[in-house]
Amino acid sequence: MFVDSHCHLDRIDLTPYEGDFSRMMATNREAGVERMLCVSIDLESYPAMRKLVEPYENVLVSAGVHPCDADRRTPTVAELVALADDPRNVAIGETGLDYFRAEGDLDWQRERFRIHIRAARETGKPLIIHTREAREDTLCLLEEENAAEIGGVMHCFTETWEMAKAAIAMGFYISFSGIVTFKNAKMLREVVRRVPLDRLLIETDSPYLAPVPHRGKPNESRHVAQVAETIARLRGLSTAEVARLSSTNFDRLFLQG
Repeated sequence: MFVDSHCHLDRIDLTPYEGDFSRMMATNREAGVERMLCVSIDLESYPAMRKLVEPYENVLVSAGVHPCDADRRTPTVAELVALADDPRNVAIGETGLDYFRAEGDLDWQRERFRIHIRAARETGKPLIIHTREAREDTLCLLEEENAAEIGGVMHCFTETWEMAKAAIAMGFYISFSGIVTFKNAKMLREVVRRVPLDRLLIETDSPYLAPVPHRGKPNESRHVAQVAETIARLRGLSTAEVARLSSTNFDRLFLQG
């Protein structure tokens, strides 16, 4: 049985299911996905997302505002703390830094990141970190804000082993998405081979980043199996073993804090 540690269920195109969310969820269950973490990217859409997943006890949620869009309202620490009081809420994020297409003064990104770290420390709930082309600043802000006190996960990891090692030293887990199945992901597959098995998570980031052989199509949580299969080959394990250990790691990080 699989756990999809990072997905955006409220953003999946339901056209193949004639608009029926329950049918899409049934396909995930039939594929062996027992739990999902539906991750917030802004506070404006959070209430609708939370309502959508309410009937599904196997779906957990997080609260946060994505770093990419300057137009999204930055939350206060108090707002994030209040949302985290929800029993189904297990994390703060996603948050972090993304310099890939960003231009100009990015102090707003860094301040938004700090707010999330402070909220995580106040609630005792782990962080879900998005980082892209911002390795040094991401690690620096985590250290400055004492994020090691609560830890979390580097989601959809695409960076170097050196960054992974530094994050692990601060109490973070490393989560791999369908990108590990891409032909050009040689560096990332080397990271997969080196991450301690007790710090490894799997995810889809659906509806984005569908793994091979679904690349280029909308992603769904059921495709987390392809991520597990690739990691299993790289680590000399069975897919069932990767499913088991990543599920155990998920529980340790998000449910035993």
